[in-house]
Amino acid sequence: MVFDLRDLSVPIVVAPMAGGPSTPELAAAGAEAGGLGFVPAGYLTAPAFAQRLEAARRLTSGPLGANLFVPQPSTAVAADVEAYAARLAGEAQRYGVSLGEPHYFDEDWDAKIEVLLDIRPAVVSFTFGLPSVAERKRLTDAGITTVATVTTTEEARQAVGCGVDVLAAQGPSAGGHRGTFDPVAAPSEQSLEDLISALVGTYELPVVAAGGLMTAADVDRVRQAGAVAAQLGTAFLCADEAGSTPVHRAALRGGDFTETAVTKAFSGRYARGLRNRFIDEYDVHAPLAYPEVHYLTSPLRAGAARANDPQAVNIWAGTGFAQIQAGPVRAIMAVLY
Repeated sequence: MVFDLRDLSVPIVVAPMAGGPSTPELAAAGAEAGGLGFVPAGYLTAPAFAQRLEAARRLTSGPLGANLFVPQPSTAVAADVEAYAARLAGEAQRYGVSLGEPHYFDEDWDAKIEVLLDIRPAVVSFTFGLPSVAERKRLTDAGITTVATVTTTEEARQAVGCGVDVLAAQGPSAGGHRGTFDPVAAPSEQSLEDLISALVGTYELPVVAAGGLMTAADVDRVRQAGAVAAQLGTAFLCADEAGSTPVHRAALRGGDFTETAVTKAFSGRYARGLRNRFIDEYDVHAPLAYPEVHYLTSPLRAGAARANDPQAVNIWAGTGFAQIQAGPVRAIMAVLY
Protein backbone atom coordinates (compact mmCIF):
# COMPACT_ATOMS: atom_id res chain seq x y z
CA MET A 1 0.00 0.00 0.00
CA VAL A 2 1.42 3.39 -0.99
CA PHE A 3 2.13 6.01 1.64
CA ASP A 4 -0.58 8.67 2.04
CA LEU A 5 0.75 12.14 2.83
CA ARG A 6 -2.51 12.86 4.63
CA ASP A 7 -1.33 10.41 7.30
CA LEU A 8 1.64 12.55 8.38
CA SER A 9 1.38 13.40 12.07
CA VAL A 10 2.99 16.74 11.26
CA PRO A 11 1.94 18.05 7.80
CA ILE A 12 5.39 19.43 7.03
CA VAL A 13 7.63 18.30 4.16
CA VAL A 14 11.31 19.20 4.31
CA ALA A 15 11.88 20.06 0.66
CA PRO A 16 14.61 18.43 -1.42
CA MET A 17 17.42 20.93 -1.99
CA ALA A 18 19.99 19.53 -4.38
CA GLY A 19 23.60 20.61 -4.39
CA GLY A 20 24.40 20.21 -0.72
CA PRO A 21 21.79 21.62 1.68
CA SER A 22 19.72 18.42 1.81
CA THR A 23 21.77 15.85 3.71
CA PRO A 24 20.68 12.37 4.81
CA GLU A 25 20.62 13.81 8.33
CA LEU A 26 18.22 16.59 7.29
CA ALA A 27 15.85 14.17 5.59
CA ALA A 28 15.90 11.76 8.53
CA ALA A 29 15.35 14.56 11.04
CA GLY A 30 12.25 15.67 9.16
CA ALA A 31 10.85 12.15 9.32
CA GLU A 32 11.77 11.74 12.99
CA ALA A 33 9.90 14.94 13.81
CA GLY A 34 6.70 13.55 12.31
CA GLY A 35 6.97 15.02 8.83
CA LEU A 36 8.48 13.84 5.56
CA GLY A 37 12.12 14.36 4.64
CA PHE A 38 13.59 14.19 1.15
CA VAL A 39 16.88 12.99 -0.31
CA PRO A 40 17.54 14.79 -3.61
CA ALA A 41 19.19 12.98 -6.50
CA GLY A 42 19.96 16.10 -8.55
CA TYR A 43 23.53 16.37 -9.90
CA LEU A 44 24.48 13.01 -8.36
CA THR A 45 25.43 9.77 -10.06
CA ALA A 46 23.09 6.87 -9.36
CA PRO A 47 25.56 5.16 -6.95
CA ALA A 48 26.05 8.39 -4.98
CA PHE A 49 22.29 8.87 -4.79
CA ALA A 50 21.80 5.30 -3.58
CA GLN A 51 24.43 5.81 -0.90
CA ARG A 52 22.72 8.93 0.44
CA LEU A 53 19.26 7.38 0.37
CA GLU A 54 20.52 4.33 2.25
CA ALA A 55 22.28 6.59 4.76
CA ALA A 56 19.04 8.44 5.46
CA ARG A 57 17.13 5.20 5.86
CA ARG A 58 19.61 4.01 8.48
CA LEU A 59 18.87 7.14 10.52
CA THR A 60 15.09 6.84 10.73
CA SER A 61 12.20 4.40 10.61
CA GLY A 62 9.92 7.22 9.45
CA PRO A 63 8.84 7.95 5.89
CA LEU A 64 11.48 9.18 3.47
CA GLY A 65 11.13 10.74 0.07
CA ALA A 66 13.48 10.91 -2.89
CA ASN A 67 13.48 13.62 -5.54
CA LEU A 68 14.60 13.23 -9.14
CA PHE A 69 15.31 15.92 -11.69
CA VAL A 70 13.68 14.87 -14.95
CA PRO A 71 16.18 15.41 -17.79
CA GLN A 72 14.93 17.55 -20.66
CA PRO A 73 16.48 17.89 -24.11
CA SER A 74 19.34 20.37 -24.09
CA THR A 75 18.43 23.92 -25.09
CA ALA A 76 22.04 25.08 -25.25
CA VAL A 77 23.40 26.92 -28.27
CA ALA A 78 27.15 26.33 -28.27
CA ALA A 79 28.02 29.82 -29.47
CA ASP A 80 25.91 31.42 -26.73
CA VAL A 81 27.51 29.30 -24.02
CA GLU A 82 30.98 30.10 -25.37
CA ALA A 83 30.19 33.81 -25.37
CA TYR A 84 29.00 33.60 -21.77
CA ALA A 85 32.15 31.73 -20.78
CA ALA A 86 34.26 34.48 -22.35
CA ARG A 87 32.35 37.09 -20.40
CA LEU A 88 32.97 35.18 -17.15
CA ALA A 89 36.72 34.83 -17.66
CA GLY A 90 37.47 37.78 -15.41
CA GLU A 91 35.34 36.30 -12.63
CA ALA A 92 37.25 33.04 -12.83
CA GLN A 93 40.51 34.97 -12.55
CA ARG A 94 39.16 36.94 -9.59
CA TYR A 95 38.54 33.73 -7.63
CA GLY A 96 41.59 31.85 -8.89
CA VAL A 97 39.71 29.10 -10.70
CA SER A 98 39.13 27.78 -14.18
CA LEU A 99 35.61 27.72 -15.52
CA GLY A 100 33.98 24.33 -15.71
CA GLU A 101 33.38 22.35 -18.87
CA PRO A 102 29.79 22.94 -19.98
CA HIS A 103 28.20 19.59 -20.66
CA TYR A 104 24.87 17.81 -20.70
CA PHE A 105 24.04 15.26 -17.98
CA ASP A 106 21.00 13.00 -18.25
CA GLU A 107 20.99 12.66 -14.44
CA ASP A 108 21.69 8.91 -14.69
CA TRP A 109 17.94 8.74 -15.11
CA ASP A 110 17.45 5.07 -15.90
CA ALA A 111 19.85 3.97 -13.19
CA LYS A 112 18.17 6.19 -10.62
CA ILE A 113 14.80 4.65 -11.39
CA GLU A 114 16.40 1.29 -10.59
CA VAL A 115 17.77 2.72 -7.32
CA LEU A 116 14.24 3.71 -6.34
CA LEU A 117 12.92 0.27 -7.16
CA ASP A 118 15.70 -1.32 -5.13
CA ILE A 119 15.59 0.87 -2.01
CA ARG A 120 11.88 1.74 -2.19
CA PRO A 121 11.50 5.03 -0.31
CA ALA A 122 7.96 5.85 0.72
CA VAL A 123 7.70 8.71 -1.77
CA VAL A 124 9.38 9.91 -4.94
CA SER A 125 8.83 13.38 -6.36
CA PHE A 126 9.78 14.69 -9.77
CA THR A 127 11.01 18.15 -10.72
CA PHE A 128 11.27 19.72 -14.22
CA GLY A 129 8.92 17.18 -15.75
CA LEU A 130 7.41 13.73 -15.45
CA PRO A 131 8.44 10.10 -15.73
CA SER A 132 6.93 8.07 -18.52
CA VAL A 133 3.66 6.32 -17.74
CA ALA A 134 5.50 3.00 -17.79
CA GLU A 135 8.12 4.26 -15.32
CA ARG A 136 5.45 5.71 -13.06
CA LYS A 137 3.58 2.39 -13.13
CA ARG A 138 6.71 0.47 -12.13
CA LEU A 139 7.14 2.77 -9.14
CA THR A 140 3.48 2.48 -8.19
CA ASP A 141 3.63 -1.31 -8.45
CA ALA A 142 6.62 -1.19 -6.08
CA GLY A 143 4.49 0.61 -3.49
CA ILE A 144 6.09 4.03 -3.93
CA THR A 145 3.91 7.14 -3.79
CA THR A 146 4.60 9.39 -6.80
CA VAL A 147 4.51 13.19 -6.62
CA ALA A 148 4.73 15.66 -9.50
CA THR A 149 6.01 19.19 -8.91
CA VAL A 150 3.80 21.52 -10.95
CA THR A 151 3.77 25.28 -11.41
CA THR A 152 0.71 25.63 -13.66
CA THR A 153 -2.65 23.99 -14.24
CA GLU A 154 -1.41 22.70 -17.60
CA GLU A 155 1.51 20.92 -15.95
CA ALA A 156 -0.95 19.48 -13.43
CA ARG A 157 -3.11 18.19 -16.26
CA GLN A 158 -0.13 16.36 -17.72
CA ALA A 159 0.82 14.99 -14.30
CA VAL A 160 -2.66 13.62 -13.70
CA GLY A 161 -2.51 12.01 -17.13
CA CYS A 162 0.73 10.32 -16.09
CA GLY A 163 -1.07 8.79 -13.12
CA VAL A 164 0.82 10.35 -10.20
CA ASP A 165 -0.62 10.12 -6.69
CA VAL A 166 0.06 13.68 -5.47
CA LEU A 167 0.51 17.16 -6.93
CA ALA A 168 3.11 19.47 -5.36
CA ALA A 169 2.04 23.00 -6.24
CA GLN A 170 5.05 25.29 -6.42
CA GLY A 171 4.32 29.00 -6.25
CA PRO A 172 6.43 31.90 -7.56
CA SER A 173 7.99 32.77 -4.18
CA ALA A 174 9.92 29.48 -4.08
CA GLY A 175 13.67 29.51 -3.56
CA GLY A 176 15.95 27.63 -5.91
CA HIS A 177 14.92 26.33 -9.30
CA ARG A 178 11.37 26.66 -10.48
CA GLY A 179 9.93 23.30 -11.43
CA THR A 180 8.66 24.54 -14.80
CA PHE A 181 8.47 21.70 -17.32
CA ASP A 182 9.60 23.87 -20.26
CA PRO A 183 13.21 24.93 -19.53
CA VAL A 184 12.97 28.08 -21.65
CA ALA A 185 9.53 29.23 -20.55
CA ALA A 186 9.23 32.23 -18.25
CA PRO A 187 8.08 30.94 -14.83
CA SER A 188 4.43 31.36 -13.95
CA GLU A 189 3.52 34.25 -11.67
CA GLN A 190 0.21 32.71 -10.58
CA SER A 191 -0.01 32.94 -6.81
CA LEU A 192 0.40 29.78 -4.77
CA GLU A 193 -3.07 30.17 -3.25
CA ASP A 194 -4.67 30.50 -6.68
CA LEU A 195 -2.78 27.47 -7.96
CA ILE A 196 -3.82 25.38 -4.96
CA SER A 197 -7.44 26.45 -5.40
CA ALA A 198 -7.39 25.55 -9.09
CA LEU A 199 -5.89 22.11 -8.43
CA VAL A 200 -8.12 21.26 -5.48
CA GLY A 201 -11.18 22.38 -7.41
CA THR A 202 -10.31 20.31 -10.48
CA TYR A 203 -8.67 17.10 -9.24
CA GLU A 204 -9.25 14.69 -6.38
CA LEU A 205 -5.53 14.16 -5.79
CA PRO A 206 -3.92 15.46 -2.59
CA VAL A 207 -2.05 18.73 -3.08
CA VAL A 208 1.14 19.72 -1.26
CA ALA A 209 1.91 23.46 -1.20
CA ALA A 210 5.40 24.83 -1.77
CA GLY A 211 7.00 28.18 -2.40
CA GLY A 212 8.15 30.82 0.08
CA LEU A 213 6.51 29.27 3.15
CA MET A 214 8.38 30.17 6.34
CA THR A 215 6.02 30.45 9.30
CA ALA A 216 3.17 28.68 11.09
CA ALA A 217 0.83 31.27 9.58
CA ASP A 218 2.07 30.33 6.10
CA VAL A 219 1.51 26.64 6.80
CA ASP A 220 -1.97 27.32 8.16
CA ARG A 221 -2.83 29.53 5.19
CA VAL A 222 -2.05 26.93 2.53
CA ARG A 223 -3.74 24.17 4.50
CA GLN A 224 -6.85 26.35 4.75
CA ALA A 225 -6.62 26.72 0.97
CA GLY A 226 -6.85 22.93 0.61
CA ALA A 227 -3.28 21.62 0.75
CA VAL A 228 -2.76 18.45 2.79
CA ALA A 229 0.80 19.47 3.72
CA ALA A 230 3.25 22.33 3.33
CA GLN A 231 6.67 21.82 1.77
CA LEU A 232 9.39 24.15 3.06
CA GLY A 233 12.98 24.45 1.92
CA THR A 234 14.39 27.85 2.78
CA ALA A 235 13.04 27.50 6.32
CA PHE A 236 15.47 24.62 6.89
CA LEU A 237 18.60 26.03 5.22
CA CYS A 238 20.06 27.06 8.57
CA ALA A 239 19.00 23.91 10.40
CA ASP A 240 21.74 22.11 12.29
CA GLU A 241 21.31 19.07 10.06
CA ALA A 242 21.45 20.98 6.76
CA GLY A 243 24.54 20.93 4.56
CA SER A 244 24.36 24.62 3.70
CA THR A 245 27.78 26.24 3.38
CA PRO A 246 28.98 28.84 5.89
CA VAL A 247 28.76 31.56 3.23
CA HIS A 248 25.16 30.56 2.48
CA ARG A 249 24.16 30.60 6.15
CA ALA A 250 25.89 33.93 6.81
CA ALA A 251 24.24 35.57 3.80
CA LEU A 252 20.79 34.39 4.85
CA ARG A 253 21.10 35.63 8.41
CA GLY A 254 23.57 38.49 8.18
CA GLY A 255 21.19 41.24 7.10
CA ASP A 256 23.31 42.41 4.16
CA PHE A 257 20.81 41.12 1.58
CA THR A 258 17.31 42.53 1.41
CA GLU A 259 15.70 40.92 -1.63
CA THR A 260 15.65 37.91 -3.90
CA ALA A 261 15.62 37.72 -7.67
CA VAL A 262 14.82 35.08 -10.25
CA THR A 263 17.92 34.48 -12.35
CA LYS A 264 19.39 32.21 -15.00
CA ALA A 265 22.93 33.52 -14.43
CA PHE A 266 24.19 30.61 -12.32
CA SER A 267 22.63 27.57 -13.97
CA GLY A 268 21.01 28.52 -17.26
CA ARG A 269 17.59 27.80 -15.75
CA TYR A 270 15.30 30.12 -13.82
CA ALA A 271 15.91 30.01 -10.06
CA ARG A 272 15.34 32.36 -7.14
CA GLY A 273 18.16 33.45 -4.84
CA LEU A 274 19.47 36.41 -2.90
CA ARG A 275 20.09 39.27 -5.30
CA ASN A 276 23.84 39.83 -5.45
CA ARG A 277 26.47 41.35 -7.71
CA PHE A 278 26.69 38.31 -9.98
CA ILE A 279 22.97 38.35 -10.73
CA ASP A 280 22.98 42.09 -11.39
CA GLU A 281 25.94 41.89 -13.77
CA TYR A 282 25.37 38.63 -15.61
CA ASP A 283 21.72 37.60 -15.66
CA VAL A 284 21.01 39.59 -18.80
CA HIS A 285 23.87 37.82 -20.59
CA ALA A 286 23.24 34.25 -19.43
CA PRO A 287 21.77 31.87 -22.01
CA LEU A 288 18.96 29.48 -21.16
CA ALA A 289 21.23 26.46 -21.30
CA TYR A 290 20.69 24.04 -18.43
CA PRO A 291 22.61 22.13 -17.17
CA GLU A 292 25.52 23.36 -19.29
CA VAL A 293 25.71 26.75 -17.56
CA HIS A 294 25.43 25.04 -14.17
CA TYR A 295 28.60 23.08 -14.86
CA LEU A 296 30.30 26.10 -16.45
CA THR A 297 29.87 28.27 -13.35
CA SER A 298 30.28 25.56 -10.71
CA PRO A 299 34.03 26.09 -10.06
CA LEU A 300 33.53 29.84 -10.00
CA ARG A 301 30.80 29.56 -7.38
CA ALA A 302 32.92 27.16 -5.33
CA GLY A 303 35.84 29.59 -5.51
CA ALA A 304 33.68 32.46 -4.30
CA ALA A 305 32.41 30.32 -1.44
CA ARG A 306 35.98 29.46 -0.42
CA ALA A 307 36.74 33.18 -0.44
CA ASN A 308 33.68 33.70 1.78
CA ASP A 309 32.27 36.06 -0.84
CA PRO A 310 28.49 35.74 -1.27
CA GLN A 311 28.50 38.11 -4.24
CA ALA A 312 29.25 35.34 -6.76
CA VAL A 313 27.53 32.40 -5.08
CA ASN A 314 24.03 31.15 -5.81
CA ILE A 315 22.39 31.80 -2.44
CA TRP A 316 19.12 30.07 -3.29
CA ALA A 317 16.30 31.32 -1.07
CA GLY A 318 12.60 32.02 -1.16
CA THR A 319 11.12 35.47 -0.72
CA GLY A 320 10.53 34.97 3.01
CA PHE A 321 14.18 34.26 3.83
CA ALA A 322 14.41 37.05 6.42
CA GLN A 323 12.29 34.93 8.77
CA ILE A 324 14.73 32.01 8.73
CA GLN A 325 15.54 30.27 12.01
CA ALA A 326 18.56 28.25 13.09
CA GLY A 327 18.56 25.16 15.30
CA PRO A 328 17.65 21.49 15.04
CA VAL A 329 14.94 20.42 12.60
CA ARG A 330 12.69 19.25 15.42
CA ALA A 331 12.70 22.71 17.01
CA ILE A 332 12.02 24.46 13.71
CA MET A 333 9.13 22.12 12.94
CA ALA A 334 7.69 22.61 16.42
CA VAL A 335 7.34 26.31 15.67
CA LEU A 336 5.76 25.64 12.28
CA TYR A 337 2.98 23.33 13.50
